[in-house]
Amino acid sequence: MDELPKPYVISNVGMSLDGKLATVENDSRISGENDLKRVHQIRKDVDGIMVGIGTILKDDPRLTVHKIDAKMEDNPIRIVVDSNLRIPLNARVLNKDAKTIIATTLKDTPDKIAKINKLKEMGNVDVVRTGTEKVNLKELMEILYKKGIKKILLEGGGTLNWGMFKENLVDEVSVYVAPKIFGGMGAPTYVDGEGFKTVDECVKLELKKYYPLDDGIVLEFKVKNTR
Repeated sequence: MDELPKPYVISNVGMSLDGKLATVENDSRISGENDLKRVHQIRKDVDGIMVGIGTILKDDPRLTVHKIDAKMEDNPIRIVVDSNLRIPLNARVLNKDAKTIIATTLKDTPDKIAKINKLKEMGNVDVVRTGTEKVNLKELMEILYKKGIKKILLEGGGTLNWGMFKENLVDEVSVYVAPKIFGGMGAPTYVDGEGFKTVDECVKLELKKYYPLDDGIVLEFKVKNTR
């Protein structure tokens, strides 16, 4: 049986040479101005930007286009995967600069129901529900596609990246590698989660393009999806 259609997913990350997204003190100054413009151009070209709740709680990003010439209508839909609905009601990703979709589970509590109602009252926020203990990412992709979201920029963090790779939902990987070594067992990495047990199980990539940018290098891969 043919798989249901899903959005084309680009996973983008900026990391140190040893695969860290920030130092142990959460200093994430990795890329330069030209790479930031590259990332915001991708944001402008997609229909949605997707992150996990950990990114929202740690960085409180706006997830809009603001490093290049852009209008408010160029902002893609912001998608937050939040199984336990921990998003603060004053999070910047809920502002009126763009529409926001919060993806959470079907599991209910009185507090969760009340929070869902408050989110919906904001007007520009939609709540999507799938899965029981955790958001079902495959079902979420199908729902987003039906909503007209055909291309997504996946911006992490490590737990969501793992889930998306594990479910074969990523189509392309774009990586900026900075000539820096951060170290630190507790420093955040590109992909976390439980990890694959063998090389045979892992996600395979095909290098399509590479070029220098700022003081680092950009690597662009196609995900082979051969697992």
